[in-house]
Amino acid sequence: MHIEFLGAAQEVTGSCHLVKVGRQTILLDCGLIQGGGKVKEDEANRQDFPFDPASIDAVVLSHSHLDHCGRIPLLVKQGFKGKIYTQRACQEMCRVMFMDAAHLAERDVYTLNRKRERKGLPPLEALFTSQDAEKALKHFRGMDYAQSLKIAEGITVTLFDAGHILGSSIVQLTLEEAGETRKVVFSGDLGHAGAPILRNPACVREADVVLMESTYGGRCHRSWEDSFIEMGEVLKAARLTGGNILIPAFAVGRTQELLYLFTKYYKEWGMGDWQIFLDSPMAIEATEVYSHHTHLYDAESRELWAKQKIQEKLPNLKITRSPEESIAINAIKSCAIIIAGSGMCEGGRIRHHLKNQVWRKGTHLIFVGFQARNTLGRRIVEGAKTIKLWGEEINVEAKVHTINGFSAHADQQGLIDWYRCFNGSPKLFLVHGESEAQEALIEAIKPWVEAQAPAAGQGVNLLDPTYTLQDLAE
Repeated sequence: MHIEFLGAAQEVTGSCHLVKVGRQTILLDCGLIQGGGKVKEDEANRQDFPFDPASIDAVVLSHSHLDHCGRIPLLVKQGFKGKIYTQRACQEMCRVMFMDAAHLAERDVYTLNRKRERKGLPPLEALFTSQDAEKALKHFRGMDYAQSLKIAEGITVTLFDAGHILGSSIVQLTLEEAGETRKVVFSGDLGHAGAPILRNPACVREADVVLMESTYGGRCHRSWEDSFIEMGEVLKAARLTGGNILIPAFAVGRTQELLYLFTKYYKEWGMGDWQIFLDSPMAIEATEVYSHHTHLYDAESRELWAKQKIQEKLPNLKITRSPEESIAINAIKSCAIIIAGSGMCEGGRIRHHLKNQVWRKGTHLIFVGFQARNTLGRRIVEGAKTIKLWGEEINVEAKVHTINGFSAHADQQGLIDWYRCFNGSPKLFLVHGESEAQEALIEAIKPWVEAQAPAAGQGVNLLDPTYTLQDLAE
């Protein structure tokens, strides 16, 4: 009985952990590696899995962000035949995520192969295709929160609400082998308490070993109230300067929060003065999925948002599905709020809007999500004076704002509070975080537990009561 840490180990993307009990082997997540540009991402994600996909009996998926689920179609393509267990809303959202990712992969490999052909090089296959995505979706089995299900011999899974995005789960595994029982809890990505729309992360009481995310292990978020005030002030300042506002936003979670807040503060923030563009086909589909699962909203959001369609609450919201509609936004020089993906500016329509707007001094660029290392968003947040898009150097003259309180991840105190819900002091391993954040959290949580941050390729024997980390190569 053991765990192997394979991805999101001392880094944020590529979440993947292998759990072995007797002859049964399962994965917790199977996510894409992101950051560093398309070429590096593609190379990293084409690397062989450190296991035979056909040997995996099941996958338990925490949520539908691609850094947690994005390699599942590739896993199926390479021989996985088991079932994929996740919360029902996550199952529906994965269709949106997979089909969009497959479309982008097919488009990118087409462009790449034209260049390779001119160099006399053989063509490459897409990482996975739309057909691969459809095949993967047939393996999904939806679960409800608090439902316990035996998914393999000696392995029972229970899901709890993580409050991160719609359908996100904390995973509790009850493992049985040789007369021994261990409870392992994987946090997935924990939500920021008090966030719009969703409920706070659930408290889980029983665990022997905890795998906890640490994205913001070194930071404390501003309060939601302060963040809302700052957003209102930015909107007012942008209105006075006459420019547009660009908001790179994750299609799932952040976009819906923004639309909800624009609804809630419509009068207070002067939203009627703006044209609001939702310029992300995937975010449009994701918003529709949100509308199918209003029973997962918190009480306030159900009251405010669930009873009417979004366009009825935001009459100045314009949904731009086609490329032609997106291009037409470029003609608008002021009083437009443009919400587009991707959230880290690594792809999607936001890159076109950056090219057309970021060099204008009246433009405001608002980041409301985590920017991973080696992403374009991270470079802009850290003060880049120029950026390169499609081979062209572009000056960054826009006013850049980072509103950290909008994070969908728990901050340091939120992580500590969640851990302290457990009875006793279960062994704690930190995952899904950059090393600096993990080091800060290890120090901050010392009064309650001696945490460790495993590296990729390390593992732990769950039948060893010391739960000592070991290098798997040894």
